[in-house]
Amino acid sequence: MPTPLTDVERVLVVTAHPDDVDFGAAATVASWTQAGIEVSYCICTSGDAGGFDDTPRADMAPLREAEQLAAAKEVGVQDVTFLHYPDGRLTPSVELRRDISREIRRVRPQRVLTQSPEIYWKRVGASHPDHRAAGEAALAAVYPDARNPFAHPELLADEGLEAWTVPEMWIMAAPEERTDHVVDVTATMDRKIAALLAHTSQTAHMDDLEGRLRGMAGLVARRFDLPEGTLAEAFQIVSIG
Repeated sequence: MPTPLTDVERVLVVTAHPDDVDFGAAATVASWTQAGIEVSYCICTSGDAGGFDDTPRADMAPLREAEQLAAAKEVGVQDVTFLHYPDGRLTPSVELRRDISREIRRVRPQRVLTQSPEIYWKRVGASHPDHRAAGEAALAAVYPDARNPFAHPELLADEGLEAWTVPEMWIMAAPEERTDHVVDVTATMDRKIAALLAHTSQTAHMDDLEGRLRGMAGLVARRFDLPEGTLAEAFQIVSIG
């Protein structure tokens, strides 16, 4: 297994929708903030195409943003940025790459956590087109955009944001053959559950959410031969040369 960086002070999380980070990595995020690491979120859309009830469409984006802010607090995250791209129509455009590069240069993280740009054929639900677009754009923002002072020159010229090199990426919801690092989240699973319960518009209809989450985390732990009773989240780690 790869060895993750140990001198991380700041992490930027880039996802497509509100709740993506909470389903994929909230317990890990909670372990980071608990250890004193500063974590920031960059959410590409406001989730305006989501929901399972008769909430008016005009109300959905502000509702989901409020839910994400509440969920972030449950895992110790205060800095949340929404890019307001349209839900369901996200593409890895130059504009999205620029906007993620802006957040990288602002936050100056040693680690970026994002979604996999690949299709996970065994669990296609993890490979929503918006998820893959966010992952592809985040990868391009990490390398080469954010580190290149001549990429998106307006970020430096107009906003004073200096180039920043991110040495490491963590990918969540990657295909099983790609996942190569596991995090024991037994101690922070309660905070992940609390974060997901904050997303009422997305989870209120789910039966036994806590049981399902603990069951999935237990399966991950067993796949990596962790002790019985351990709960875990798994990632693909990418070192950026």
